[in-house]
Amino acid sequence: MNTANTLPFVAQDEPGKLVSAVLAIGVHLLLFAFLFYGIRWQNQKPEAIEVELVQATPVVAEPPMPQEQPVAPPETVVEPEPAPPPPKPEIVLKEKPKPVVKEKPKPAPQEAPRTPLSFLKQLEQEFKQVTARKEAAAADKELSQIKAAQAASARNKAIADYIGKIRGKIKGNIVLPPEIKGNPEAVFEVVQLPGGEILSAKLKKSSGHAGYDNAVERAILKSSPLPRPDSGELFHRELELKFRPMEN
Repeated sequence: MNTANTLPFVAQDEPGKLVSAVLAIGVHLLLFAFLFYGIRWQNQKPEAIEVELVQATPVVAEPPMPQEQPVAPPETVVEPEPAPPPPKPEIVLKEKPKPVVKEKPKPAPQEAPRTPLSFLKQLEQEFKQVTARKEAAAADKELSQIKAAQAASARNKAIADYIGKIRGKIKGNIVLPPEIKGNPEAVFEVVQLPGGEILSAKLKKSSGHAGYDNAVERAILKSSPLPRPDSGELFHRELELKFRPMEN
């Protein structure tokens, strides 16, 4: 069937169907255009988008609106009471300070001028004092010397007694040889311990008679231990002893 023939026929027969056909064709055209451009848009690459960052302008806060303060009611002015008059100052009469009287320094007592007689007496007294001090010092010195001499004499006597005891014990043990002549002297150096034990007896000076020297040496060694002194201060580790055959 031909469209040309149909349309007139439709238009003639049904005018409303023509409008519907035109709308249907328009809708199909729009749908075709949408599908065509939609597929083409999906195939195209997206273009780069440039974004320019702009610093935001700070927002300035608006100042608060001043609030209206309530108007205070006018104050009632109270007039102050008049102050009482100040008290009258009392008049005090001050006494004038008394002037200070400075005492005059007393003059130092002056020594009376010495007469020649009093000066001579003073010299005589000083001379007597000096002489007395010298005599006292000399007397003390002499007394100290006497005491020292007495102590030394007593010490020497004590030592002599101590040595005499030792020599007496040794002489009691000496056996004199028969052929001895004269009164020769033999000197021995004896070393002892604090207890009197004899460590050695060494001939320091010979008598010239060997038999007498040997007899004395044997007697010394036989006398150990030797007598001890009365005081420990008198002890001597080394003694020098002298012996004679005719000596009591």
